[in-house]
Amino acid sequence: MRILFVAMSDSVHTARWVRQLSRRGWDIHLFPSIDVGISHAELTNVTVHHAVYARLRNAGDTGNRYRGLYVRFASIALLARYALLRLFPGYRVWQLRRLIGRLRPDLIHSLEIQHSGYLVQQVRAGWKEGFPKWWVTNWGSDIYLFGRLEEHRRRIRSVMEACDLYSCECERDVDLARALGFRGLVLPVMPNTGGFDLAWIKDVRDKTRTAERRTIMLKGYQHWAGRALVGLRALERCADVLSGYTVVIYSASQDVVLAAQLFSERTGVMTQIIERDAPHEDILRAHAAARMSIGLSISDAISTSLLEAMVMGAFPIQSCTACADEWIEHGLSGWLVPPEDPDVVELAIRQVLTDDELVDSAARINWQTAVARLEQSNLAEKAVAMYQQAFAPGRSEEERNGG
Repeated sequence: MRILFVAMSDSVHTARWVRQLSRRGWDIHLFPSIDVGISHAELTNVTVHHAVYARLRNAGDTGNRYRGLYVRFASIALLARYALLRLFPGYRVWQLRRLIGRLRPDLIHSLEIQHSGYLVQQVRAGWKEGFPKWWVTNWGSDIYLFGRLEEHRRRIRSVMEACDLYSCECERDVDLARALGFRGLVLPVMPNTGGFDLAWIKDVRDKTRTAERRTIMLKGYQHWAGRALVGLRALERCADVLSGYTVVIYSASQDVVLAAQLFSERTGVMTQIIERDAPHEDILRAHAAARMSIGLSISDAISTSLLEAMVMGAFPIQSCTACADEWIEHGLSGWLVPPEDPDVVELAIRQVLTDDELVDSAARINWQTAVARLEQSNLAEKAVAMYQQAFAPGRSEEERNGG
């Protein structure tokens, strides 16, 4: 079986999804949807088709093979990619078309829509006949947010109408994909980053009961979707009950780092910033020491940080604009809040800070959910089964389009 992934080669989400297939003996290729010349350190046993690259990462024994123009220095690779873009703006479409024609993959799987999906659709639109079976996976806000924006709706519809298979993290998004014209096979809904090693997780999380923890985790995204500053504002309003607590912020943008310093100065509450390139294990251990974990954004699918909080026993406070309601029950195993309302977030924080029985009960409930739905080996088997289903003979294009 030969699979061509079109995805962000430097993304940990890409690496963790592809890793589930790395021992199957399949011929796996990756065409970067954004030409950055970098492969993520966790990516293994894949042939990566860069345009121009300098091997900054994956210097160890990863089993990866690299195609493209290799240069010694990253600065030269960057200049070469910039020159390509200026002189030949459509070079990525040309390269992907050429690669598909040469590889003749059994399946093209695009991870994410706004870059990967659009790129594959550009190639497919000019393809004469015999285009490979195409699987589109929805990440985060690909449909839920961008599907409501005029400049993206038409392009998303063209992707949905053309692809053969679709997968996502939320039942919510299945309905949205169908409303945007998808008529193919919907594959099982599951997290896009795979699961967790629950034996290791249990050993780490059980060291401290949730009610005894004195740390608060805050996801530090503040951008087009993230609303970390709302979380900081709500925490500042709770300063009177935060004595002895430390606020730990991860994935923080620079404005959030600055705001955290001012927050500590005004309130006396300690803050700690986890570096953006910190190992995933450090994030998990931090969640294992947290009483609660706050994640706010105006749009998301199933936030990975929510799942990390659940498996590590931290009480999740999550924006209601993700599909967290498919994983937690509001007021029982988590708290769902509007992402831009510090008043409501403050109320949730105060409740979680003062109710020991609530946080301990939620930790037990969320652990049972994790056992049922997030065991790494089980999800890897499920992912493999999805590919076997995708490889199975399907309906012809005429049948799929109602012909």
